[in-house]
Amino acid sequence: MQKYPLKATHEGYVVISPEDQVDRLVDILVDTDYPMEFCFGMDFDPFFIASLMRAGFLVMSTNFIDEPSSYLLLPKLHLVRSILFFPDLHIKKSIKRFLSRYELRVDVDFDSIVDRCAAIHGQSWLTKPLLKIIRFLHSIKDDNAVQPMSFGVYKDGELKAGEFGIRVGSVYTSYSGYHDEGNAGTVQMILMARYLAERGALFLDLGMPLPYKDDLGAINIRPRRFVDLFREGREKPFLPG
Repeated sequence: MQKYPLKATHEGYVVISPEDQVDRLVDILVDTDYPMEFCFGMDFDPFFIASLMRAGFLVMSTNFIDEPSSYLLLPKLHLVRSILFFPDLHIKKSIKRFLSRYELRVDVDFDSIVDRCAAIHGQSWLTKPLLKIIRFLHSIKDDNAVQPMSFGVYKDGELKAGEFGIRVGSVYTSYSGYHDEGNAGTVQMILMARYLAERGALFLDLGMPLPYKDDLGAINIRPRRFVDLFREGREKPFLPG
């Protein structure tokens, strides 16, 4: 088999370009124990970024100075990935009484939720060009495509917590979220998990491991298992509703 021509920086970061066979490149990274969580990319073409998302990368970005030419893509393939299988969803007794107080709305106020996430967490990785492309991909509205979407919980019609992420087939990857009152963020994640499970999602991809994700029942898995599960899930249809 011909060796795949990897491109890399002097520091050892793999550089990905639109001409790359992204799935094949992911296999090489995983099977050779690539020690970095990030790769680099310079091309902000939306369909190239969509191909990275479809391959299982959580696509981030950064910039060195506030100039268009300074922006850099940071496709991230976590060395340890937090995922939630829906039968393992754990709801603490202390939170159960709050669930009925909120209403989950899906893909409502997408732009407002994205703006709020960027405002709260800053643009250290949610850069302006990346957000522009995420909004563009959201506008396509093709169930067979990489589909950004948002989840929000409302009390008395007022948005109290929200997040957005990327759905590929039946796998949803959480990108960023926020909450404006206590417990609302946890309620949003629980109601979101239930919604995804009802529509045939294989699992919920939570990205970087954190204690609050563990509390919900998420487990940490290595890259090879994640990639195999992700590829299975991206081919599985997401039920409408």
